[in-house]
Amino acid sequence: MMEISNGLAFVKRKMGARFSLFSKMNGLILILFIPIVIMYTYSNDVAFNVVSKELKLSNTRQLSFLSSQIDSRINQMVDFSNTFSKDPNVQRFNGLKIWEDRYDRMQTRFIVQEKMALQSGVINIWPVRYTVYSQQNKELISNYNNPAEYDEEFLKRNMSGKWTYGNGEAKADNEPSYFHWFYTESYGQQGKLNGSNLVIEASFSYENIQNMLDTYKSGGQGDPIFYHKGDAPITNRSADQQLSGELVSYLDEQSLEDTTQQVVKLHGENYLVSSVKSTYLGWHLVDVVPLDQILKPISITRNLFYVSMILLFVVGISASILLYRNVQRPIRQLIKGLQSVQRGDFSFRISSSVNNEFSFLFYRFNDMSRQIQDLIENVLNEKIRSREATLKQLQAQINPHFLYNCLGYIINMAQMKEQEAVVSMAYNLSAYYRYTTRTERQTAALDEEIKLLINYLDIQKLRNGRIDYTIDIPAEMMKQRIPPLMLQPIVENAVIHGIGKSYTSGEIRITGEMSDGLCKIYIDDDGPELESSVLEALNAKMSEPLKEEMGCGLWNTNQRIIHQFGDKSYLCFKKSPLGGFRTEIVWETASGEEQRPHPTLQGDTQHADDNRR
Repeated sequence: MMEISNGLAFVKRKMGARFSLFSKMNGLILILFIPIVIMYTYSNDVAFNVVSKELKLSNTRQLSFLSSQIDSRINQMVDFSNTFSKDPNVQRFNGLKIWEDRYDRMQTRFIVQEKMALQSGVINIWPVRYTVYSQQNKELISNYNNPAEYDEEFLKRNMSGKWTYGNGEAKADNEPSYFHWFYTESYGQQGKLNGSNLVIEASFSYENIQNMLDTYKSGGQGDPIFYHKGDAPITNRSADQQLSGELVSYLDEQSLEDTTQQVVKLHGENYLVSSVKSTYLGWHLVDVVPLDQILKPISITRNLFYVSMILLFVVGISASILLYRNVQRPIRQLIKGLQSVQRGDFSFRISSSVNNEFSFLFYRFNDMSRQIQDLIENVLNEKIRSREATLKQLQAQINPHFLYNCLGYIINMAQMKEQEAVVSMAYNLSAYYRYTTRTERQTAALDEEIKLLINYLDIQKLRNGRIDYTIDIPAEMMKQRIPPLMLQPIVENAVIHGIGKSYTSGEIRITGEMSDGLCKIYIDDDGPELESSVLEALNAKMSEPLKEEMGCGLWNTNQRIIHQFGDKSYLCFKKSPLGGFRTEIVWETASGEEQRPHPTLQGDTQHADDNRR
């Protein structure tokens, strides 16, 4: 036992001062996983930000390059218009024709028209329409089939000096829209007509812009449009109309600068919206890039990493739980069993369904505990048999002092001619000793024990007139079988140590009840009250092993009750409602059959039914 105690103390110090193995493993898993997750999250955010930044820069560069291409085409048109206005044939077309014949005039028109067609064909991917207006001759020349005639008001209306989308004239539904620019060289203010000006109109279709948008889109992942607030946007031919509509609604609410870049939620997703303003046209080249779609591989990689880490974490925790269930829990069960053995509870058994090395340890522990319990019970039963043998020997003897007092009482009452007192004492004394000297029985009915108590208390009442007793036991309890002389020592203890030590007390109350499968008997007296510490000490001695310095009467009664009726039976002491001392006896009732003596008390003697005697 000393070795077990030292071993348990060592284990408790180790496990109490530090975390358990299960906690250590889980903590190690967390310590391993948390830095990895933090470092990966940081590196992923850095990569995400770098890719986003590069994407924004790349998108801005591409838009700027496309805008510069558009402006370059327009600049070529502007330069050609400026140079073409100084061409001698163009000047001749706007000059006085009084000296020229019809053939010369036709030749001049042909040369001017051919030069315009030649300039338009140089850049085939950017078809341009040119028209030369002679304000002096009220004529016009175009490089295309222009059904219009010279209109002075039309020129005045469009001489703004800027590029415009449309020329203010109504057009058919299927007719494409054009960007127009009217140029005139005059000594006065630019854009003003003085009656003899030469006006050059340069125009190109929105399809030119659309072609460049299609080319731009084919080389990237964006969806570009050409936008100007108040005008219908020019979209690429494969544009998502719903997305473009949401984008235009968003742009209408913004104040766009020369270069703008924002992340906007459109169509339920995040899009990178970049815009670059065209220098000549004043329109904005806008590209909308699905940011989530472009960065999706990074997000998928990140999510796969997190899923992998979660799976690894689950596997680690599962391994930790498996180790806990198969190693730490069996160790704790073994420690709990050793602690129970240390406290003296040898009935503790370890039950486990594990099928590993610990099952052998559990089997050996249970076997050891069973052997120790059997050994202790055998020794305890031998002590009980020895005590009961002594008790039977005492029952067979007559207490001389008690007998002498009773005989003296009879003599005194006979001398005083108190015949009834003599008869009552002799009757009660005879019944008392007849019952106490019957040692062959192992159990007795409760009603027989109550009759013995009545005989004993009547004898004491005849000797001491202060004694008054009441007995209230339910009729269904009277058939209960209990060890003989189980109640008499307790009542005698109340008479001697309770009433006998006080000149004012004298009441003894014996009550009983049955509830929840238990029988309870309370023996109260109104003698001197005991302190709580004394009661606690008495109750503690009932559960301790028998010591030489302890009295064996009440301890032996308690052990007889436990071995007769089971572990829920006991004898305890409390303060009495009468103000003195209460002894409470509790035992389990038999279910469905008559009470029988416990095997350890019965021995080889068969049960004798006292009701037939």
